[in-house]
Amino acid sequence: MICNRERLAHFSRQLKALSSSGGFTKSDLLTPEFHLAKDGDLDMYYSPHNEYINPHAAVVISGITPGFFQMQRAYKAAAQLLKNGESLEVVAYETKKAAGLSGSMRQHMIEMLNECGLPAAFRVENSSCLFGAKRELLHTTSVIKHPVFYQQKNYTGHQPPISRSALLSRYALKYFPDEIEMMKKDILLVPLGKAAESACRMLKKNGRMNHAVILEGFPHPSGANGHRFKQFHENKQSLREQIQRFAGFLQKL
Repeated sequence: MICNRERLAHFSRQLKALSSSGGFTKSDLLTPEFHLAKDGDLDMYYSPHNEYINPHAAVVISGITPGFFQMQRAYKAAAQLLKNGESLEVVAYETKKAAGLSGSMRQHMIEMLNECGLPAAFRVENSSCLFGAKRELLHTTSVIKHPVFYQQKNYTGHQPPISRSALLSRYALKYFPDEIEMMKKDILLVPLGKAAESACRMLKKNGRMNHAVILEGFPHPSGANGHRFKQFHENKQSLREQIQRFAGFLQKL
């Protein structure tokens, strides 16, 4: 387990205070106390759920950046854990479990991974096991580690493009591959949606994350992505074949 204790400790007092106030709205969380950086109309805020890294993962699932719902879940979990007196390591781990790719998005993703044959490839009963009994196989993260908002709305990876923001580029092109390269073995990297996939492919092209096999064509599982069913239907056979090839590669090691 890798945990950024220093940064979590820095925000722990403010996080703990939230458990008393009970406030977890945008007006409570998108505040100067949790503000990390600004770049034009972009604002980045701290979230505690990406402080935990599982270096032994076999599957890494990455969105583009946490949305407010994930951020809210993370703050609620961290505040309660800190109030209960848990260690920073426990806070980091349990907050990741509670908030990482949470909500209906997680269920949509699990259903698609099941249809793609991921359980057979990793010898688990169901893809949901990655979020439960087989959690040691999984690491969830984001290309841009902390929540980013464009004009106070969730950043989607397109407005502006990552390449046009020094802030976003720094996180996507340095911090993200640095994190992925902490994995100690070959991994199946599942980027969620076109923006995350594009960033991953560019990094591979530039010689980063060489031990990662990118699953290409996986739709973003958000309910806001109305095209995900069509995209998944069109790409399902390719996704199944990619996962089977990765499973075959693992068996040869």
